[in-house]
Amino acid sequence: MLGRCVNWRSAGIGRVWLAAGLGLAVTVWSDAAQSQESVFLPKIDVIAPSPLSGSTARIRRASNAPVQTTTQAPAAPAPAPSTTEGGGIDRDKIAANTQTLTAEDFERTNSPSITDTLMQRVPGVSVTDVQGNGFTQDLRYRGFAASPLQGTPQGLAVYMSGVRVNEAFGDTVNWDLIPTNAINRVDMWTNNPTFGLNALGGAVNVQMKNGFTYNGTEVEGMGGSYGRVSGGAQYGGQKNGVGLYLAVQGAKDNGWRYQSPADVQRFYGDLGWKGDRAEVHLIGQVGHNSFGVVGPTPIQLLNKDKQAIYTWPQTTRNDVQLIALNGKVNATDDWTLQTNLYARHFRQRHVDGNDGDIERCGGVLGNVLCLNDDSAPGASAAQRQILTANNAAIPCPPVGGVNPCRGVPYGTIDRTSTDATTIGASAEASSTAKLLGHGNNFSFGGSIDHSSVDFGAASELGYIFPDLSVGPNSIIPGTGQIIHTAGNIGYAPVSLKAHSTYYGLYTTDVFDITKNLSLNAGARLNVAKISTADLLGTSPDLNGGYTFTKLNPMVGLAYKINPWVTVYGGYSEANRAPTPLELGCSNPNKPCLLEGFLVSDPPLRQVTSQTYETGLRGQSPLRGGVFEWKVGLFRTDIKNDIVNVASPIQGRGVFQNVDATRRQGLEANAEYRSKKWFAYASYSYIDATYQFDGDLPSPNNPLADADGNVHVTPGKKIPGIPQHQFKAGAEYLVTPKWKVGADVIVVGSQYFVGDDANQNEKLSSYWVANLHTSYDLSPNVRLFGLVNNLFNKTYYPYGTYFDPSSVRNAISTALTDQRTLTPGQPLSIYAGMKIKL
Repeated sequence: MLGRCVNWRSAGIGRVWLAAGLGLAVTVWSDAAQSQESVFLPKIDVIAPSPLSGSTARIRRASNAPVQTTTQAPAAPAPAPSTTEGGGIDRDKIAANTQTLTAEDFERTNSPSITDTLMQRVPGVSVTDVQGNGFTQDLRYRGFAASPLQGTPQGLAVYMSGVRVNEAFGDTVNWDLIPTNAINRVDMWTNNPTFGLNALGGAVNVQMKNGFTYNGTEVEGMGGSYGRVSGGAQYGGQKNGVGLYLAVQGAKDNGWRYQSPADVQRFYGDLGWKGDRAEVHLIGQVGHNSFGVVGPTPIQLLNKDKQAIYTWPQTTRNDVQLIALNGKVNATDDWTLQTNLYARHFRQRHVDGNDGDIERCGGVLGNVLCLNDDSAPGASAAQRQILTANNAAIPCPPVGGVNPCRGVPYGTIDRTSTDATTIGASAEASSTAKLLGHGNNFSFGGSIDHSSVDFGAASELGYIFPDLSVGPNSIIPGTGQIIHTAGNIGYAPVSLKAHSTYYGLYTTDVFDITKNLSLNAGARLNVAKISTADLLGTSPDLNGGYTFTKLNPMVGLAYKINPWVTVYGGYSEANRAPTPLELGCSNPNKPCLLEGFLVSDPPLRQVTSQTYETGLRGQSPLRGGVFEWKVGLFRTDIKNDIVNVASPIQGRGVFQNVDATRRQGLEANAEYRSKKWFAYASYSYIDATYQFDGDLPSPNNPLADADGNVHVTPGKKIPGIPQHQFKAGAEYLVTPKWKVGADVIVVGSQYFVGDDANQNEKLSSYWVANLHTSYDLSPNVRLFGLVNNLFNKTYYPYGTYFDPSSVRNAISTALTDQRTLTPGQPLSIYAGMKIKL
């Protein structure tokens, strides 16, 4: 019975014993290490983990004791990085696995994309490059996604300087809008429900620099492979209690594939005031980015040309403007009050060239165009007939033959537009006063976020040319015109208004039962109210109102075994409400463009999660440096998980609930830092499985049944999530001016997206090695260089299926293989310079 409940066997019982053995060995080794000469390390404290906690470490030397193992616990979203000295919570008291990256970690990678550094350094983080552009990658942590791609069910909450940046319409995360040179630190939490909606797998909290945490002026520039040119500048300083920080960053890149350029322009600023007991920050952000996002390519085309792409254009343009006002006041020696107000506007335009499921109508309709009957089973020819915006039928080309439409490679150019404005406020009170004579960190607070979204979409009839571009053709009737089907199936213009209001009330407490044992407890009440309205009057199914409510508890214990080792365990719950995008695209009879083409909305249920977590962590001196390690086990059970499944209509899909899924596994990490060396290694095992019995649509899967379905049973792996990952790297200070380093990432095999029944060949595992170096010409001038994919490995981080018959009339190559792949970045070399003024 115990095996059935825990089911660690499916995660690999050997790995469990390996984790336990490793923890025991390190514990014994750590005890032995106490006999070494005492080394004094800086003690770093932070405010309690909660949605408005300060994040900047207050560093002070330890007392006259052996090595202090208190390290900085990650902070939850804060209104501003606090710079006041004061009490905090030791990481040893936190009953969860936590990860922290600092500005130095991002400087080490010299990448303008935040996901590159997170992928390299955080165990359990993987990157899925669906769109074939380094700035638009999906990030997954423990199998849960934070993706810029509408159509990807999201499972991570993401904040930037106290502001939630999951987009209002689909909970997507546009990582490209965050300037990496302005990042002060990134914290990753696992089982903490105080982060609100969408924290099923955890939360990512990005804290930016301000004038009190960064001082100086720096400019940098870099160039290299595939036309990459990037640069940035930052300034920070303070005087008479006023701090100012400004950062700009830009990049242009032609991409390593055809039609995949990037143009990035972003700004971040912080104007702050700090007194003896209070501080206020006015924050601003602006971003204007555009990308070619050509997606996966049929494997037979890649075998001929590694840069080959499928139908295009495929472009995305993102714009953001943010203003926020954050404040903090130490009301008494024990109580702190924090507030946050913000307004954020996000605008996205997406263009998507697709093959078209279009054929000649049968019966009395004659030589006019219809949606392919295989794409809309059960619909009549009259419902499938394709019409222009004026409701006129579109004739076949004026050529002879029994079926004059058959030889025309029809396509569509699908366009979507999203304009979202969000305003929000939050407040928190926290106390460090003792409770019953015991140490205690208590906080409570609330938040409200209201969003208004305007969404529009339309399809234009196009012609697929031999280079697979889609556009108008003057000799083909109807191309260049906006189209829809008479029954609003597959192709239908959309104009939608959506409103969402998210309320949250939470409390957390860390209570010291003894000096070595701490109890973590808390809860958050989430209330989500969502309404959608069809502005065209053609899709009344889109009109609706929904309310989702859930109370999410959290409890855990952390025990400091000795000065070197802490053991922890915890339980938490989280939830996410279906987004307006998902609610508007859940009818299998009316599938939507994967980028959010809404036509109908049967209700979806909210998603809930239960997470169990346990582990060991420690820190010790070693050969003049510090050795830090972590090992942990986790399991998250999901009820009513939302998945996106494909439609017979190319480029379309639908969201639906499935009864249950599970993510469980192991994470292990070790780091060593000294004056000359920095080294790290991590391993993660993620067992992501379905836990229900039923059918899922996958019409392009080679082994789908006659109805286009695959049968899923409990234990089947969720596609697109690699089970194994290993990461390692080292950096060495050769001379006081010259530094060299190397990193390697090994990613295990995974099932193709769409192979939910695990019947087909897997996407192969791969590994990539990178090099970096820097040389200081002077104290203020540094040269640096990067080599990515040193051995020029050919690898594919993403794979799915398509209908190879869709473009048979457009190109000479006969496509028969249903697999499509997104190739990874080839050998790339960059060099640059940083100047501090």
